[in-house]
Amino acid sequence: MKQLQKIYDNNKAWADGIKRNEPNFFSDLSKQQSPEYLWIGCSDSRVVAEQLVGLQPGELFVHRNIANVVVPTDLNCLSVIQFAVEVLKVKHIIVCGHYGCGGVKASMELVEHGLIDNWLCHIKSVHQKNEEELLSFTDKTERLDRLCELNVIEQVKNICHTTIIQRAWRNHQHLSVHGCIYTLETGILKDLNTRYSEMSHMNDIYQLREAKRDVYKPNINIIKNSLKVGKYD
Repeated sequence: MKQLQKIYDNNKAWADGIKRNEPNFFSDLSKQQSPEYLWIGCSDSRVVAEQLVGLQPGELFVHRNIANVVVPTDLNCLSVIQFAVEVLKVKHIIVCGHYGCGGVKASMELVEHGLIDNWLCHIKSVHQKNEEELLSFTDKTERLDRLCELNVIEQVKNICHTTIIQRAWRNHQHLSVHGCIYTLETGILKDLNTRYSEMSHMNDIYQLREAKRDVYKPNINIIKNSLKVGKYD
């Protein structure tokens, strides 16, 4: 307990401060959760979603991982997206990266980092896809920053390729997916002008149609005959 005393003291001071201004804040907040935004960001401790966009508890649903990657096989991330879209009915999904991202930087290095290398392969794929553009940057910092941007853009597309998002669009749910990037040195978000809000915004190969399933219709006459006494005697 003593090792975390600062944490508990800070928490109490924070809660007391809010209750002084809004006595019913926490009791009202506990009754519902209705955010309009899902934020998918980097785990970097310097990028605190609610603070940098000026939103209060209950206004932003958040998922974070190393280098803000959305992987089609990541059940954790997909579960968050599904809950946000189908239950909370968020209107906007925001993928936010940041310049100088350590995860993106590690993906550019030709050295082993351990278990995380398996995760960084997804960013290496972004690098390979955009290799010609990235190699045109002679300055390593500029190249890193551009890969941080391209990584965000790719993850926005990955979200839109999921059946979760496409089902929502087929059902005419108002939902947009955006990409932006954060500058640590200035505290400013930059819009990457990447926005998808309907199926037609995507490449044709990714526009999934709802599958038509054959409905089994039992033969009533066969069932009636099988029920006759002595049928299987």
